[in-house]
Amino acid sequence: MPHFFIKSENISNKKITINDEDNFRHIVKSLRAKVGESLLLIDENQIQYSTTISNIDKKKLTADINDSWKSQRKLNFELYLAQSPLRSDAQNVIIEKATELGCYGVYPIYTDNCALNKSVISNKIDKWQRIMYEASKQCERAFIPKCYPLTTIENLIKNENFDYVISFCERFADKTFREFVLENIGIFDNGKKVLIIIGPEGGFSKREFEYFEKIKLPMLTLGDLILKAETAVITAIGNIIYEYNCTRKN
Repeated sequence: MPHFFIKSENISNKKITINDEDNFRHIVKSLRAKVGESLLLIDENQIQYSTTISNIDKKKLTADINDSWKSQRKLNFELYLAQSPLRSDAQNVIIEKATELGCYGVYPIYTDNCALNKSVISNKIDKWQRIMYEASKQCERAFIPKCYPLTTIENLIKNENFDYVISFCERFADKTFREFVLENIGIFDNGKKVLIIIGPEGGFSKREFEYFEKIKLPMLTLGDLILKAETAVITAIGNIIYEYNCTRKN
């Protein structure tokens, strides 16, 4: 069941009022929800509410709170993706899957082999943020991740503070992510900020590889196969989530 994001200010006397146009239209018009049906809601404090719709009028609905709890649908560490945007719908898929897989944010980066020009990318930021919002509802995310303004690898590393920054490369990689985790046991500690960088369809340029080497940026492999950019993103994040879950179990 998808859940819907609300504000705690709309909660009173164990009732929640939904009067914003987007949520009301989706619940009442698209889902055709009726009085007596269940509704899953979550506020900005990541408190989730199991509710029952008690009233619907022309512009708002009211739901009675049956139960509430702190949402656990998030990673303990903060995972960020820096990625060179692709043409067509492939980029929409990347944004959606990064959201489903728990990323805290996505940084579109302009690389030497980027398939799109800067103005096209900047004009798509709002659309990608909307995709994040819808994906967060569908997979019951505890919060909505952010799609940041277009930047470059150099500016991102220089101006943002991450505990770990790694790149996944189809060339010049010297170790796997598992090997990296074994060397960096604290990577998944609570609150750690981890940035992964993935290039465009044409791969990183010689200049960009030289920059990685200059700043001693870890370059990791996803295996012997050459993957399309969108496949590389999903595979990389999937590997990270797998190792994260293995670490938690141990």
